[in-house]
Amino acid sequence: MQLKYNRQPRLGSSIIKILIKLLLIIVIFIIAIFLIEKVSFPSPEKKYQIDVTNEIKKL
Repeated sequence: MQLKYNRQPRLGSSIIKILIKLLLIIVIFIIAIFLIEKVSFPSPEKKYQIDVTNEIKKL
């Protein structure tokens, strides 16, 4: 007689794996936010005023 090998994962182990992956994604997302905040992006020195009256007349 040959024993049947049960390959189906248990419900508890699959939930734990999903929770670990979700926690890892959240941690990576939080670290990315902190790293982006540390980088100083250049801001424009003057405000640009775009004249769109010519485009409005064409409509």
